Amino acid sequence: MLSNRILLILTTALAPVLWGTTYLTTTTFLPEGRPLLAATLRALPAGLLLLAVCRQLPRGAWWWKSWVLGVLNIGAFFALLFIAAYRLPGGVAAIVGGIQPLVVALLASRILRERLTARVLVAGVTGVFGVALIALQAQARLDVVGVPAALAGALSMATGIVLSKKWGQPASPLTTTAWQLITGGLSLLAIMLAFEGLPSTALTPSNFGGYAYLSIVGTAFAYVMWFRGISKLPASTTAFLGLLSPVVAILFGSAVAGESFTPLQILGICLVLGSVTAAIIAKSAKPPVENELFAEKRSL
Repeated sequence: MLSNRILLILTTALAPVLWGTTYLTTTTFLPEGRPLLAATLRALPAGLLLLAVCRQLPRGAWWWKSWVLGVLNIGAFFALLFIAAYRLPGGVAAIVGGIQPLVVALLASRILRERLTARVLVAGVTGVFGVALIALQAQARLDVVGVPAALAGALSMATGIVLSKKWGQPASPLTTTAWQLITGGLSLLAIMLAFEGLPSTALTPSNFGGYAYLSIVGTAFAYVMWFRGISKLPASTTAFLGLLSPVVAILFGSAVAGESFTPLQILGICLVLGSVTAAIIAKSAKPPVENELFAEKRSL
C-alpha cells in the first residue's frame, strides 16, 4: 500500500516537473507577444487528441461542471500563465504561484473538510519563503502586469483543484482531462480571436516544435497524471507537489538560459523540497478521505 502511494505521488509530481519547463519553452521557442495563441494551442489540440482516444462525452451535470473546471484549471489558468511567462523572466512567474498550496489547504479545510494541521501551515509558509528566496535572487524586474497575472493564475487553479476533488471524476482521468482541455481550449480560442486575432506572420518550425511539446507532453500527458493524483490524493498534497514547478523552472533557467544561480537560491530550493516532503508526511499519517459525493458515485 505504501509503495503504491509513493508511486502515485511520483507520477503526480511529473505534472509540475513538466510545467516547470513551460517558461523556458515559451521564451525560447514561441513567437513573442502571443500569450493567448500559446495558451490555445497548448490546450485545445491536447484535448482533441485525448478525446479521440477515449471517445466519451460528458453526461448530465458534467457538461457545465466540465466547463467550470475547464475554465479554472485550463482556460483562465493558461491565459494568465502565458501572460506572466511573456512578461516575467524564467522561473519568476512560477515562483509567484508558491502561494497556491496555502490557498488550496485553506479551501480544502472549508469545502472538503480536510484537516488543516500546523505542520501543513508551516510547510506552506516555508514553501512560500523558499520560492521567495529564489525570486529575490533572480535579478529581474517584477512586471506590474506579470506578477498579478501569475498570482491570479495560481488562485484560479487552486479553486479548480478543490472543486475537482469535491465533484470527483465520473470517468477515467484521461476522459475528464479531455473534457476540461476542450472546454478550456474553446474558451481560450474565443478570447484569442477577440483580443489577439490570428497570427499575422507564418509560424516557424521552432514555433511548431514548442507548441507540440507544450501540448502533447506538458499538457495532454501531464494533466492526465495531475487529475489522476487529484482523484486519489488529498487536495493539499497535490497542491504542494505544484511547488516543484518553480524549482524545475529555476534549475532549467540556470542550466540552459544562463540565469543567475546563487547560494540563497540553493537554500530556497532546499526549503521548497523540505516543505513538499513535510506536507506529504503530514497527509500520510491519515488515509485520505473521499468526499461524500464521489464516494456515493463509486457505490452506484
